[in-house]
Amino acid sequence: MLARRGMMLVPDSTQKITGRMAPNTLISELVHKYAKGDKAALDRLLPLIYAELRRIAQRHLRGERTSHTLQPTALVHEMYARLAGQSPPDLRDRIHFLGVASHVMRQILIDHARTQYAQKRGGKQAKLSLEEAQDACMERPAVMIRIDDALSELARHDPRKARLIEMRFFGGLTAEESAAVFDLPVNTVRRDLRVAQAWLQRELDQGSVGTPASKVRGLVN
Repeated sequence: MLARRGMMLVPDSTQKITGRMAPNTLISELVHKYAKGDKAALDRLLPLIYAELRRIAQRHLRGERTSHTLQPTALVHEMYARLAGQSPPDLRDRIHFLGVASHVMRQILIDHARTQYAQKRGGKQAKLSLEEAQDACMERPAVMIRIDDALSELARHDPRKARLIEMRFFGGLTAEESAAVFDLPVNTVRRDLRVAQAWLQRELDQGSVGTPASKVRGLVN
């Protein structure tokens, strides 16, 4: 179980928390129970994969100053609170759950950026590489919003490619893990990632998400 300290969720020190220490069969069983509506299964699941969730949170927060109030533990806590407060998504296994958790974490950061640091956008924007975009943090909210707008535009035309980019570049999932989530050949995932990355890079180069639909389809199909 997760022990509560104030408003923070931390792993119970009496339990082993790394996913490698817990049988995958147990983790899969808890994922299935949670997906069927058993919220207690979520409380049992998180300590078993807590280290992996912190790793994903750290990846999302890389580039943040160490004194920032939103630290990896806080991000995991907010992710837990969101999952606990909504209907469980359709999930298959540990990797699938981690992909969903990564998506929720990114949305939390985007919500923070839009709510707390919303800035007027417009005019010419500097070119930004996808590698730099990976390091976008809440100290650069305009960059985060720009990336989110580009991903949202991509998702409207090809949801799978947008999710693959999100899982790979922001969640740290490997091509093999993403392939397992979508039940696709690894080569297909790698090809989709290359195409989606090229489209996103073009969007970042242009500093605009107003690409015509025909142009988007030509790149992502």
